[in-house]
Amino acid sequence: MRIQSVVHILGSIIFFLGISMLLPLICAFVYKESDWFGIFLSFLITVSSGLIILILTKMRGEIRAKEGFAIVSFGWLMMSLFGTLPFLLTNSTNSFINAFFETTSGFTTTGASILNDIEVLPKCILLWRSQTQWIGGMGIIVLSLAVLPILGIGGMQLFKAEVPGPTHDKIAPRVGQIAKILWGVYLLISAAEIVLLKIAGMSFFDSICHTFTCMATGGFSTKNSSIGAYNSVYIDAVVAFFMFLAGINFAMHFRALKGSLLCYFKDKEFLFYVGILAAATLYLTGDTYINNYNNIGEAFQKSIFQSVSIGTTTGFVTEDYIKWSYTSQLILFTLMFFGGCAGSTGGGMKIVRILLLIKSGFVELKKSIHPNAVIYVKFGDKSVPNDIISKILAFLLLYIGIFAVTAIIMSFLGLDIVTSIGASAACIGNIGPGLGSVGPAFDYSHIPSLGKCVLVFCMILGRLELYTVLVLFNKRLWKV
Repeated sequence: MRIQSVVHILGSIIFFLGISMLLPLICAFVYKESDWFGIFLSFLITVSSGLIILILTKMRGEIRAKEGFAIVSFGWLMMSLFGTLPFLLTNSTNSFINAFFETTSGFTTTGASILNDIEVLPKCILLWRSQTQWIGGMGIIVLSLAVLPILGIGGMQLFKAEVPGPTHDKIAPRVGQIAKILWGVYLLISAAEIVLLKIAGMSFFDSICHTFTCMATGGFSTKNSSIGAYNSVYIDAVVAFFMFLAGINFAMHFRALKGSLLCYFKDKEFLFYVGILAAATLYLTGDTYINNYNNIGEAFQKSIFQSVSIGTTTGFVTEDYIKWSYTSQLILFTLMFFGGCAGSTGGGMKIVRILLLIKSGFVELKKSIHPNAVIYVKFGDKSVPNDIISKILAFLLLYIGIFAVTAIIMSFLGLDIVTSIGASAACIGNIGPGLGSVGPAFDYSHIPSLGKCVLVFCMILGRLELYTVLVLFNKRLWKV
């Protein structure tokens, strides 16, 4: 492990994080808020820390896989630690643990909040909350790859650690080009959503904040009632559409922008993604129409929004789905594990993994009938190697195991079983609102401090898809 190289890159990440604090600082000046000094101190401390680290350390050789894992994992931790400063220095939270929970929830695009009354916060802090999710959505590591030439050598190791899911699409040979393309698409779609939300009637400030958290599938809002506060069919439709886009592989958006619109319908993962959300929406519409709403249109509006929001792990809400039937809640709970497509900003286990596991199950059924037959799992027109299937099965087992252990820990801390399960699934899946007392009408402020720390760990695990973090506990990785 080339520790000095790891620390040097962490210094650059901290420095760029500090630079990003200029945006909420400008916001404080624009709205003439007295909290500007707390933001300025946060900027000063973060930028200075990054510069000091950069001065005291040097790059030592190429960035290999082991350095990539360390940089990404500790990069997320450092961002979360320094990201607490705006909350602490403006007295927006009452403890470090709460500030750390809120910031980690932002950078991991989870959207779980400990804040009871969001609307009393200064606009600069509301913007910072949203900005943490927008940065975390595509990844500050990928952003660094786009602007730091020093990462050109060995930078692919960082990209692989940052996006460790089974992405099956490479859109450029150099990691710098990949980062620039991804951020270019991200910026373009974000700009489009800001314009449409402004046309829909949101203020310019709210349009920016909700776009930041929507494109990141994060779910932080400037309103206590989330998107439901606007009570607008048009706003619901715009937000749902962009949540849907954010849950799709961004490589396909790039191709579509180049004129290949049919690429979506040739992709098996995209079709499965659409099918899952459509099936969930249809069931929820029928169930809520019978049990909750007198109007089929309203039932459809609420159902499609919540299906897309939970299915893409965004976490925006327009309705308290805890009031829906247990079956509808179970449908939404199941969607928490699916997540978005590989290469998207969504969390969860990823659609492609679920699809390949289902295909693998059917293959095993066929083999039980024809034991001597040679049958492979197909993804499109290609055969999937058995070692890939084994890795996906291991990932599934690990994911479910961590979820179960977390739920047990939450129950030991005094939470009821529904809340324990809901909080665990929501945090490891980077969703935000869960079930029980962490449902859409509540928050995470009542969770004990130890429980918040456990959930923070789950958020980071889920954002980096388990292995990137867990491999750090292997002592062989740290041999210099």
